[in-house]
Amino acid sequence: MSAETAPTKAEAGELSHREVLEVMLGLLAALFTALISNTIVSTALPTIMADLHGTQRQYTWVITSSLLAMTISTPIWGKLSDLFDKKLLTQIAIVMFVAGSVTAGFTQSVSLLMVARAVQGLAMGGLTAMVQSIMGTIIAPRQRGRYAGYMGAVMAVATVSGPLLGGIITDNLNWRWCFYVCVPLAIIALILLAWKLRLPAMPRKHVRIDYFGGFLLAVAAALPMLWVTFAGSDYDWISWQSGAYLIGFLIAATLAVIVELRVSNPMVPIRVLRNSTTALMIVASLAVGVAMFGAVIFLTQYFQLAVGNTPTKAGLMTIPLIVSQMLSATIGGQIVTRTGRWKPIMLFGSILMLIGLGGLGTLDHTTPYWQVAVFMAAMGLGVGTLIQNIVLAVQNTVDVKDVGAASATISFFRSLGGAIGVSVLGAVLTKQVGDKIASGMQKLGMGGSGAGANSGGGNLDIGSLPAPIQTLIHHSYGDAFGNIFLIAAIVSIATLLAVVFVREVPLRTTVEMKARSTEGSEKEKVAR
Repeated sequence: MSAETAPTKAEAGELSHREVLEVMLGLLAALFTALISNTIVSTALPTIMADLHGTQRQYTWVITSSLLAMTISTPIWGKLSDLFDKKLLTQIAIVMFVAGSVTAGFTQSVSLLMVARAVQGLAMGGLTAMVQSIMGTIIAPRQRGRYAGYMGAVMAVATVSGPLLGGIITDNLNWRWCFYVCVPLAIIALILLAWKLRLPAMPRKHVRIDYFGGFLLAVAAALPMLWVTFAGSDYDWISWQSGAYLIGFLIAATLAVIVELRVSNPMVPIRVLRNSTTALMIVASLAVGVAMFGAVIFLTQYFQLAVGNTPTKAGLMTIPLIVSQMLSATIGGQIVTRTGRWKPIMLFGSILMLIGLGGLGTLDHTTPYWQVAVFMAAMGLGVGTLIQNIVLAVQNTVDVKDVGAASATISFFRSLGGAIGVSVLGAVLTKQVGDKIASGMQKLGMGGSGAGANSGGGNLDIGSLPAPIQTLIHHSYGDAFGNIFLIAAIVSIATLLAVVFVREVPLRTTVEMKARSTEGSEKEKVAR
């Protein structure tokens, strides 16, 4: 074959190891910045809500607003990455993130904070989708495990080191710096990407954006979260309001499927979801989302509101989760690359995640820290082996032209699981804490009308309350957290079953589904 007819690595969209690392540096810097912005706030939130006079329900929605925005926008960003310049889209997402961070830092109300967090969530959806889409474009699945391990390690560090950094900033500076500190990191990532990111041109003709499909997906994702937020407090779980939410969700979801099957460029490519690997990995990603987002958010809240630690100490207490998730993501990626097999390590991780969450389900206000640390480590090991390998398993079954939408679809369901999970677990926590505080107030002879006695309406400024009530609130939180982790453990059984039943497809060694064969190249040469 002549040099003229032989496709080069650049033409095939593949880069050398050094070139991939240079690209990954900028991508992971951007991803780290976006992810840490979410977790860095988790430790500071009790202080933020006390300062802004927020309630437990608002506490949950400050978190959920960003997760919801990320969930809704991820498949949209993913589809756009298959149609437009990935580099430009990544830069737009970073600029949006900076705008949201600055606004959150200057906010004087919980309402504006929710809006700013939603803007950050839109940007996080873009960065999550872009990183995975770009990786799928330039790296073959067989080699992607190594780089996915790097990405998983960065996600692990950002996800669970954020609480530590947030605690230090809150105790020594001001909670507003939890938002400001992300701005210079985002700007550095923007510069790195402008300098190092070079992608092969993928021209698209007759581009049509599926706006209606995106809208329907957004409605279908938002309705369950709105329902669980208000159910049990504003109306009964079984009521006409709950029925209205259910009907609305079914209509939106059905219309979304119909639209996505008929349009030429769907936001979520249904044809990609038809294979069993993708369907099962979607099920797995839902439960992983609950563990990934819910664990950090509620563990840091447990260490502060149940145990009474400072934000800094609460962050330090999550170190077992940080280390275990980082190690399992990195080492797991290397094992997958060397063996070409992803199912065994995912099976191992699913079992560990279930054990860890089940153990955390035994928490109460008397649980010793060493026991919490062991279960945190087990859960971290499990989540670290699952996050990127779920995406890898799906990417291995689609061609490069659909890798952005397919990757974003998995991220969408993982974020959806996290968002709905946080909403549901937050609603359960709010109700149980309210009931326990009301019962404790009656025992103290206060008639169950004290601060925090109602479901979700109690102010989180616990330090200003009398000592007996402070103790009651701490114990009420401590005894309620075990139940929400037990719910998460039950959900994680779905991940284990999905991994057990999925059929392992050997990782291909080419970026495209069908590389040009030698025979085909020779025929092309003769034709010329």
